[in-house]
Amino acid sequence: MKVLFVGGTGIISSACSRLAIERGIELHLLCRGKSVRSVAAGARVLSADIGDGASVRRALGDASFDAVVNFIAFRPADIERDLELFRGRTGQYVFISSASAYAKPVVRLPIVESTPLRNPFWQYSRDKIACEDRLLLAHREEGFPVTIVRPSHTYDETLLPFGGGGYTVLDRMLRGRPVVVHGDGTSLWVLTHHRDFARGLVGLLGHPAAAGEAFHITSDEALPWNEIYRAVARAADVEARLVHVPSAIIAREHAEWGAGLLGDKAHSVLFDNTKIKRFVPDFLATIPFHVGAREIVAYHLSHPNSRQVDAAVDALMDRLVDRFSA
Repeated sequence: MKVLFVGGTGIISSACSRLAIERGIELHLLCRGKSVRSVAAGARVLSADIGDGASVRRALGDASFDAVVNFIAFRPADIERDLELFRGRTGQYVFISSASAYAKPVVRLPIVESTPLRNPFWQYSRDKIACEDRLLLAHREEGFPVTIVRPSHTYDETLLPFGGGGYTVLDRMLRGRPVVVHGDGTSLWVLTHHRDFARGLVGLLGHPAAAGEAFHITSDEALPWNEIYRAVARAADVEARLVHVPSAIIAREHAEWGAGLLGDKAHSVLFDNTKIKRFVPDFLATIPFHVGAREIVAYHLSHPNSRQVDAAVDALMDRLVDRFSA
């Protein structure tokens, strides 16, 4: 197959790029080349900014593809641009949406692809829903060959899974400082290693029955947040000192952190992956988070430039710890 990735060096797309090439796909990447991750060996780079329509058209020329995957479309305007760019140019268009689009608060588990989409708390999720709506309209009205994929918190070694400050949490652990955990830390969460995700996504490329369909691709491992924090602490060979703070209070103190909590991470999630396993029989998530946590900690300890402490979040955690410590 001849496939175009819009992106290709991000957390999700980097693993998908490597696997696609391993499987013999002729892979083209439309990207700016500014990521900390290198371009996968064997990929052909089309250098352009997807936001600059003229430069994209020059880079694409008259090329057509068996599949196009856009990893960096976030708003309906991005979809309108892609419809103009790729109508008649691709046999499949894969939109990377988000499992945060599923209705919050969650009323029934496990989550399946037909679970309603609604998120009154997080604009990011509402924009993804609007993108899906526009693409499905194009599929119904003009046969545009869209496939929707909804990841849920997919990570690689560069990404600490904490919405509140990222590396700031690990830094506090290393300094013996308490860290803030939302709620009572017992809500369940699903973290998916990017190499696991890639098996599902690449398996969908060129699938003749995937047009008009939506899939989430996640691990089957669900962990309470307390264990997620402790797994990172164990990987760093330190103790996790956890202080629990209601999500609504965190949201009041830090709007961005709070939106991701109330709109996603504060809710227990479990995903039924039957559909992706039916379409891609070899899909199986095999990397548990305690293994991923060791990769994450090793990366940050060996890459000084990744160790960026958010001073505002650090100070906020100090205030919340003082207020909510037993």
